[in-house]
Amino acid sequence: MNIARQRLVCRVHRSIPRVRFHSTRPKTRRPSFSRYVPLSVAAGATVGLSFYFFYPDASRSAPTSATNPLSPRNFTPTKVISNEISGPDTKLLELVVPPELLPAPDSSESPFAPIWSVYIKDDDIQVERPYTPLEGVDEDGRMLFWIKKYPKGEVGRWLHSKTPGESIELRGPLKTWQWKEDEWDEVVMVRPYFKALPLRRPYLFTKVSGGTGITPFYQLFHSVISRSSDCKTRFTLLHSSRTPADLPPPRIMDNLSTFATQNPDRLRLELFVDSREGSSPPSNLPAPHLGRIGKNAVEQCLGLNTKTSFWIRMFGKSEVSKPTGKVLFLVCGPDPMVSAIAGPFGRNLSQGPVGGVLGEMGFTSGQVYKL
Repeated sequence: MNIARQRLVCRVHRSIPRVRFHSTRPKTRRPSFSRYVPLSVAAGATVGLSFYFFYPDASRSAPTSATNPLSPRNFTPTKVISNEISGPDTKLLELVVPPELLPAPDSSESPFAPIWSVYIKDDDIQVERPYTPLEGVDEDGRMLFWIKKYPKGEVGRWLHSKTPGESIELRGPLKTWQWKEDEWDEVVMVRPYFKALPLRRPYLFTKVSGGTGITPFYQLFHSVISRSSDCKTRFTLLHSSRTPADLPPPRIMDNLSTFATQNPDRLRLELFVDSREGSSPPSNLPAPHLGRIGKNAVEQCLGLNTKTSFWIRMFGKSEVSKPTGKVLFLVCGPDPMVSAIAGPFGRNLSQGPVGGVLGEMGFTSGQVYKL
Protein backbone atom coordinates (compact mmCIF):
# COMPACT_ATOMS: atom_id res chain seq x y z
CA MET A 1 0.00 0.00 0.00
CA ASN A 2 2.75 2.38 0.89
CA ILE A 3 4.65 1.53 -2.26
CA ALA A 4 1.56 2.16 -4.43
CA ARG A 5 0.96 5.52 -2.70
CA GLN A 6 4.57 6.65 -3.28
CA ARG A 7 4.34 5.81 -6.98
CA LEU A 8 1.12 7.86 -7.29
CA VAL A 9 2.69 10.86 -5.59
CA CYS A 10 5.67 10.71 -7.95
CA ARG A 11 3.40 10.62 -11.02
CA VAL A 12 1.39 13.62 -9.76
CA HIS A 13 4.62 15.58 -9.05
CA ARG A 14 5.97 14.94 -12.56
CA SER A 15 2.69 16.10 -14.14
CA ILE A 16 2.82 19.53 -12.46
CA PRO A 17 4.50 22.12 -14.79
CA ARG A 18 7.63 23.75 -13.42
CA VAL A 19 7.49 27.49 -12.84
CA ARG A 20 10.61 29.70 -12.68
CA PHE A 21 10.48 32.75 -10.48
CA HIS A 22 12.31 35.92 -11.52
CA SER A 23 13.26 38.89 -9.38
CA THR A 24 11.34 42.07 -10.10
CA ARG A 25 14.41 44.16 -9.21
CA PRO A 26 16.28 45.55 -12.25
CA LYS A 27 19.59 43.97 -13.02
CA THR A 28 22.61 46.03 -12.15
CA ARG A 29 24.99 46.48 -15.06
CA ARG A 30 28.66 47.13 -14.73
CA PRO A 31 29.48 50.68 -15.80
CA SER A 32 30.92 50.99 -19.33
CA PHE A 33 34.08 53.09 -19.60
CA SER A 34 33.18 54.21 -23.13
CA ARG A 35 30.13 56.07 -21.77
CA TYR A 36 32.44 58.38 -19.84
CA VAL A 37 34.95 59.13 -22.62
CA PRO A 38 33.11 62.21 -24.00
CA LEU A 39 32.69 63.54 -20.47
CA SER A 40 36.37 62.98 -19.74
CA VAL A 41 37.42 64.76 -22.95
CA ALA A 42 35.16 67.71 -22.20
CA ALA A 43 36.51 67.94 -18.66
CA GLY A 44 40.09 67.79 -19.94
CA ALA A 45 39.44 70.53 -22.48
CA THR A 46 37.88 72.71 -19.78
CA VAL A 47 40.88 72.21 -17.52
CA GLY A 48 43.26 72.97 -20.40
CA LEU A 49 41.49 76.21 -21.33
CA SER A 50 41.31 77.24 -17.69
CA PHE A 51 45.03 76.55 -17.32
CA TYR A 52 45.80 78.66 -20.40
CA PHE A 53 43.71 81.66 -19.41
CA PHE A 54 44.33 81.68 -15.65
CA TYR A 55 47.85 80.30 -15.23
CA PRO A 56 50.22 83.26 -14.75
CA ASP A 57 52.28 83.56 -17.93
CA ALA A 58 54.96 86.23 -18.18
CA SER A 59 54.21 87.15 -21.80
CA ARG A 60 50.44 87.48 -21.39
CA SER A 61 50.84 89.48 -18.20
CA ALA A 62 53.45 91.83 -19.69
CA PRO A 63 52.38 95.41 -18.98
CA THR A 64 51.65 98.02 -21.62
CA SER A 65 53.79 101.13 -21.47
CA ALA A 66 53.64 104.23 -23.64
CA THR A 67 56.83 105.61 -22.10
CA ASN A 68 59.24 102.67 -21.70
CA PRO A 69 61.51 101.79 -24.65
CA LEU A 70 60.48 98.98 -26.97
CA SER A 71 61.30 95.77 -25.10
CA PRO A 72 60.35 92.06 -24.93
CA ARG A 73 59.24 92.72 -21.32
CA ASN A 74 56.45 95.15 -22.11
CA PHE A 75 53.94 95.93 -24.85
CA THR A 76 54.37 99.20 -26.73
CA PRO A 77 51.46 100.94 -28.48
CA THR A 78 52.04 101.55 -32.21
CA LYS A 79 49.92 103.27 -34.84
CA VAL A 80 48.71 101.80 -38.13
CA ILE A 81 50.03 103.83 -41.08
CA SER A 82 48.59 101.69 -43.88
CA ASN A 83 47.02 98.26 -44.42
CA GLU A 84 46.86 97.42 -48.13
CA ILE A 85 45.74 94.27 -49.95
CA SER A 86 48.74 92.52 -51.55
CA GLY A 87 47.24 89.23 -52.79
CA PRO A 88 44.74 86.50 -51.93
CA ASP A 89 44.18 86.74 -48.15
CA THR A 90 47.35 88.82 -47.63
CA LYS A 91 48.00 92.44 -46.69
CA LEU A 92 51.01 94.70 -46.27
CA LEU A 93 50.65 96.27 -42.83
CA GLU A 94 52.80 99.26 -41.88
CA LEU A 95 53.11 100.32 -38.25
CA VAL A 96 55.08 103.11 -36.59
CA VAL A 97 56.66 103.10 -33.14
CA PRO A 98 57.34 106.50 -31.56
CA PRO A 99 61.03 107.08 -32.45
CA GLU A 100 61.83 108.07 -28.87
CA LEU A 101 60.78 104.56 -27.73
CA LEU A 102 63.27 102.71 -29.97
CA PRO A 103 65.99 100.92 -27.94
CA ALA A 104 69.19 102.91 -27.64
CA PRO A 105 71.96 101.49 -29.87
CA ASP A 106 74.39 99.27 -27.98
CA SER A 107 78.06 99.69 -28.82
CA SER A 108 78.66 95.95 -28.36
CA GLU A 109 75.59 94.39 -30.04
CA SER A 110 72.46 95.79 -31.66
CA PRO A 111 69.14 94.55 -30.21
CA PHE A 112 67.96 94.22 -33.82
CA ALA A 113 69.77 91.10 -35.04
CA PRO A 114 69.71 90.39 -38.78
CA ILE A 115 66.68 88.15 -38.19
CA TRP A 116 64.34 89.21 -35.40
CA SER A 117 60.64 89.35 -34.70
CA VAL A 118 58.05 90.96 -32.45
CA TYR A 119 54.94 89.64 -30.73
CA ILE A 120 51.72 91.39 -31.74
CA LYS A 121 48.79 91.18 -29.33
CA ASP A 122 45.14 90.83 -30.31
CA ASP A 123 43.47 93.05 -27.71
CA ASP A 124 40.06 91.45 -28.26
CA ILE A 125 41.05 87.97 -27.04
CA GLN A 126 44.41 88.73 -25.42
CA VAL A 127 46.41 86.39 -27.67
CA GLU A 128 49.83 87.19 -29.15
CA ARG A 129 51.61 85.84 -32.23
CA PRO A 130 55.16 86.42 -33.59
CA TYR A 131 55.64 88.41 -36.81
CA THR A 132 58.83 89.35 -38.67
CA PRO A 133 59.22 92.93 -39.96
CA LEU A 134 60.24 92.73 -43.63
CA GLU A 135 62.77 95.55 -43.50
CA GLY A 136 63.42 95.73 -39.78
CA VAL A 137 62.72 99.14 -38.29
CA ASP A 138 63.94 102.48 -39.66
CA GLU A 139 65.04 105.54 -37.73
CA ASP A 140 61.48 106.89 -37.79
CA GLY A 141 60.16 103.75 -36.11
CA ARG A 142 58.39 102.31 -39.20
CA MET A 143 57.90 98.54 -39.58
CA LEU A 144 56.38 96.70 -42.55
CA PHE A 145 54.70 93.30 -42.16
CA TRP A 146 53.31 90.88 -44.73
CA ILE A 147 50.28 89.34 -43.02
CA LYS A 148 48.33 86.31 -44.24
CA LYS A 149 44.78 85.67 -43.03
CA TYR A 150 44.00 82.05 -42.22
CA PRO A 151 40.47 80.70 -41.56
CA LYS A 152 41.39 79.75 -37.98
CA GLY A 153 44.05 82.40 -37.39
CA GLU A 154 42.67 84.78 -34.78
CA VAL A 155 45.44 87.38 -34.80
CA GLY A 156 45.85 87.43 -38.60
CA ARG A 157 42.13 88.05 -39.15
CA TRP A 158 42.21 90.74 -36.46
CA LEU A 159 45.17 92.50 -38.10
CA HIS A 160 43.43 92.44 -41.49
CA SER A 161 40.58 94.44 -39.95
CA LYS A 162 42.80 97.28 -38.72
CA THR A 163 42.60 100.70 -40.41
CA PRO A 164 45.02 103.66 -40.48
CA GLY A 165 45.13 105.54 -37.21
CA GLU A 166 44.22 102.56 -35.01
CA SER A 167 46.54 101.33 -32.27
CA ILE A 168 48.27 97.93 -32.12
CA GLU A 169 50.42 96.73 -29.22
CA LEU A 170 53.62 94.74 -29.71
CA ARG A 171 56.65 93.68 -27.73
CA GLY A 172 60.19 92.85 -28.82
CA PRO A 173 62.61 92.64 -30.52
CA LEU A 174 63.26 88.92 -30.09
CA LYS A 175 66.26 87.46 -31.90
CA THR A 176 65.36 84.61 -34.23
CA TRP A 177 68.79 83.82 -35.61
CA GLN A 178 72.20 85.47 -35.20
CA TRP A 179 74.16 86.10 -38.40
CA LYS A 180 77.97 85.79 -38.34
CA GLU A 181 79.94 87.15 -41.26
CA ASP A 182 81.64 84.55 -43.48
CA GLU A 183 80.94 81.66 -41.10
CA TRP A 184 79.24 79.72 -43.91
CA ASP A 185 80.11 79.20 -47.56
CA GLU A 186 76.47 78.81 -48.53
CA VAL A 187 73.20 79.45 -46.72
CA VAL A 188 70.06 77.79 -48.05
CA MET A 189 66.72 79.06 -46.80
CA VAL A 190 63.84 76.60 -47.17
CA ARG A 191 60.14 77.27 -46.71
CA PRO A 192 57.27 75.92 -48.93
CA TYR A 193 53.51 76.28 -49.18
CA PHE A 194 52.46 74.07 -46.24
CA LYS A 195 54.31 71.18 -47.79
CA ALA A 196 57.99 70.32 -48.28
CA LEU A 197 60.98 72.37 -49.48
CA PRO A 198 64.84 72.22 -49.97
CA LEU A 199 68.28 74.02 -49.77
CA ARG A 200 72.09 74.64 -51.23
CA ARG A 201 76.24 75.01 -51.36
CA PRO A 202 79.67 75.75 -49.43
CA TYR A 203 80.15 79.00 -47.48
CA LEU A 204 76.54 79.15 -48.73
CA PHE A 205 73.23 79.88 -47.12
CA THR A 206 70.00 78.27 -48.30
CA LYS A 207 66.48 79.01 -47.18
CA VAL A 208 63.33 77.20 -48.18
CA SER A 209 60.20 79.27 -47.69
CA GLY A 210 56.55 79.30 -48.60
CA GLY A 211 53.84 81.91 -48.31
CA THR A 212 54.65 84.49 -45.64
CA GLY A 213 57.56 82.29 -44.50
CA ILE A 214 59.72 84.33 -46.84
CA THR A 215 59.75 87.22 -44.36
CA PRO A 216 62.81 86.10 -42.29
CA PHE A 217 64.88 85.71 -45.45
CA TYR A 218 63.76 89.06 -46.82
CA GLN A 219 64.73 90.70 -43.54
CA LEU A 220 68.18 89.10 -43.83
CA PHE A 221 68.35 90.19 -47.47
CA HIS A 222 67.49 93.77 -46.56
CA SER A 223 69.91 94.05 -43.61
CA VAL A 224 72.88 91.92 -44.78
CA ILE A 225 72.83 90.49 -48.30
CA SER A 226 71.98 93.67 -50.21
CA ARG A 227 74.27 95.88 -48.13
CA SER A 228 77.44 93.82 -47.69
CA SER A 229 79.53 93.85 -50.86
CA ASP A 230 82.44 92.02 -49.18
CA CYS A 231 80.40 89.08 -47.91
CA LYS A 232 81.68 85.80 -49.40
CA THR A 233 78.68 83.69 -48.45
CA ARG A 234 76.38 82.58 -51.23
CA PHE A 235 72.64 82.60 -50.51
CA THR A 236 69.89 80.49 -52.02
CA LEU A 237 66.15 80.91 -51.49
CA LEU A 238 63.73 78.14 -52.38
CA HIS A 239 60.22 79.52 -52.11
CA SER A 240 56.91 77.78 -52.77
CA SER A 241 53.36 79.09 -53.17
CA ARG A 242 50.06 77.46 -54.06
CA THR A 243 49.63 79.37 -57.35
CA PRO A 244 51.48 82.22 -59.13
CA ALA A 245 48.90 84.63 -57.70
CA ASP A 246 49.96 83.61 -54.18
CA LEU A 247 53.59 84.62 -54.70
CA PRO A 248 54.84 87.49 -52.51
CA PRO A 249 53.94 91.01 -53.69
CA PRO A 250 56.21 93.11 -55.96
CA ARG A 251 57.40 95.05 -52.91
CA ILE A 252 59.28 91.87 -51.97
CA MET A 253 59.87 89.95 -55.17
CA ASP A 254 61.08 92.82 -57.36
CA ASN A 255 64.01 93.58 -55.05
CA LEU A 256 64.98 89.92 -54.73
CA SER A 257 64.72 89.24 -58.46
CA THR A 258 66.68 92.34 -59.45
CA PHE A 259 69.50 91.60 -57.00
CA ALA A 260 69.67 87.92 -58.04
CA THR A 261 69.90 88.91 -61.74
CA GLN A 262 72.64 91.45 -61.10
CA ASN A 263 74.56 89.30 -58.56
CA PRO A 264 74.18 85.63 -59.56
CA ASP A 265 77.26 84.71 -57.52
CA ARG A 266 75.64 86.10 -54.36
CA LEU A 267 71.96 85.15 -54.55
CA ARG A 268 70.01 82.42 -56.30
CA LEU A 269 66.21 82.49 -56.35
CA GLU A 270 64.09 79.42 -57.14
CA LEU A 271 60.28 79.54 -57.12
CA PHE A 272 57.83 76.64 -56.95
CA VAL A 273 54.05 76.45 -57.33
CA ASP A 274 51.61 73.60 -56.72
CA SER A 275 49.44 74.69 -59.65
CA ARG A 276 49.75 77.08 -62.59
CA GLU A 277 46.07 78.00 -62.51
CA GLY A 278 45.13 81.66 -62.54
CA SER A 279 47.26 84.56 -63.67
CA SER A 280 50.87 84.15 -64.81
CA PRO A 281 53.72 85.46 -62.65
CA PRO A 282 55.33 88.78 -63.63
CA SER A 283 57.83 88.48 -66.47
CA ASN A 284 60.69 89.83 -64.34
CA LEU A 285 60.54 86.79 -62.01
CA PRO A 286 62.12 83.40 -62.67
CA ALA A 287 59.65 80.91 -64.16
CA PRO A 288 58.26 78.86 -61.24
CA HIS A 289 58.84 75.11 -61.14
CA LEU A 290 55.68 73.03 -60.98
CA GLY A 291 55.57 70.78 -57.93
CA ARG A 292 56.68 70.61 -54.34
CA ILE A 293 60.11 71.23 -52.93
CA GLY A 294 61.65 67.91 -51.99
CA LYS A 295 64.86 65.91 -52.11
CA ASN A 296 65.43 66.39 -55.84
CA ALA A 297 65.12 70.16 -55.51
CA VAL A 298 67.65 70.20 -52.66
CA GLU A 299 70.13 68.09 -54.61
CA GLN A 300 69.82 70.27 -57.72
CA CYS A 301 70.15 73.38 -55.60
CA LEU A 302 73.40 72.10 -54.10
CA GLY A 303 74.67 70.88 -57.46
CA LEU A 304 75.05 67.32 -56.20
CA ASN A 305 75.67 64.47 -58.64
CA THR A 306 72.69 62.19 -58.16
CA LYS A 307 73.06 60.04 -61.29
CA THR A 308 73.48 56.33 -60.61
CA SER A 309 73.54 53.32 -62.90
CA PHE A 310 70.53 51.13 -63.54
CA TRP A 311 72.16 48.18 -61.72
CA ILE A 312 72.91 50.22 -58.60
CA ARG A 313 69.37 51.55 -58.49
CA MET A 314 67.97 48.02 -58.85
CA PHE A 315 70.31 45.97 -56.65
CA GLY A 316 72.39 48.33 -54.58
CA LYS A 317 72.30 51.46 -52.52
CA SER A 318 73.87 54.51 -54.12
CA GLU A 319 76.00 56.81 -52.00
CA VAL A 320 74.66 60.31 -51.49
CA SER A 321 77.23 62.89 -52.54
CA LYS A 322 77.91 65.72 -50.11
CA PRO A 323 78.74 69.39 -50.72
CA THR A 324 82.42 70.22 -50.27
CA GLY A 325 81.94 73.51 -48.43
CA LYS A 326 80.22 74.65 -45.25
CA VAL A 327 76.46 74.71 -45.85
CA LEU A 328 73.73 75.90 -43.54
CA PHE A 329 70.01 75.24 -44.06
CA LEU A 330 67.47 77.60 -42.52
CA VAL A 331 64.02 76.05 -42.50
CA CYS A 332 60.92 78.00 -41.54
CA GLY A 333 57.21 77.50 -41.93
CA PRO A 334 54.29 75.54 -40.51
CA ASP A 335 55.18 72.55 -38.34
CA PRO A 336 54.19 69.92 -40.96
CA MET A 337 56.50 71.55 -43.52
CA VAL A 338 59.39 71.86 -41.07
CA SER A 339 58.94 68.21 -40.13
CA ALA A 340 58.97 67.10 -43.78
CA ILE A 341 62.17 69.00 -44.55
CA ALA A 342 64.16 68.86 -41.30
CA GLY A 343 62.23 66.79 -38.77
CA PRO A 344 59.92 68.07 -36.01
CA PHE A 345 60.86 70.49 -33.29
CA GLY A 346 61.83 69.04 -29.92
CA ARG A 347 60.15 69.64 -26.59
CA ASN A 348 59.49 73.27 -25.66
CA LEU A 349 60.28 74.33 -29.26
CA SER A 350 63.86 73.13 -29.02
CA GLN A 351 65.59 72.23 -32.29
CA GLY A 352 65.20 68.48 -31.92
CA PRO A 353 67.07 65.96 -34.10
CA VAL A 354 67.42 66.49 -37.84
CA GLY A 355 64.97 64.36 -39.82
CA GLY A 356 62.89 64.58 -42.97
CA VAL A 357 64.59 65.22 -46.30
CA LEU A 358 67.73 66.75 -44.80
CA GLY A 359 68.12 63.95 -42.26
CA GLU A 360 67.81 61.38 -45.06
CA MET A 361 70.56 63.19 -46.95
CA GLY A 362 72.89 62.99 -43.96
CA PHE A 363 72.90 66.60 -42.76
CA THR A 364 73.46 67.15 -39.03
CA SER A 365 72.20 69.56 -36.38
CA GLY A 366 75.23 71.77 -36.98
CA GLN A 367 74.06 72.30 -40.59
CA VAL A 368 70.32 72.76 -40.04
CA TYR A 369 68.45 75.43 -38.08
CA LYS A 370 64.66 75.50 -37.72
CA LEU A 371 63.20 78.97 -37.44
